[in-house]
Amino acid sequence: MTKLLEWVFGVSLLGAAWACVTFDLLRVSIPPAYREVAWPMPLYLLVSFGCYSLATVGYRVATFNDCDDAAKELRGQIIEAKEDLRKKGFKF
Repeated sequence: MTKLLEWVFGVSLLGAAWACVTFDLLRVSIPPAYREVAWPMPLYLLVSFGCYSLATVGYRVATFNDCDDAAKELRGQIIEAKEDLRKKGFKF
């Protein structure tokens, strides 16, 4: 099962549970206070997901590893390319 299908399955399960509680589709006696809490639940989940995503991206950016060896190699390639272009008549 792909990751997309896992997410779609999970969201559809949550959506079905939310619809059952909110619209009383199963005819189960649920106190009105629970329905009032369940009604804005998708918005709360969306905001929570956004906060989680922002925190994850921020953490990954803060702990991003530097590649010193690759940077040195790239600098050497840049110097080599500039020398090659100088030989062909370009000026820097």
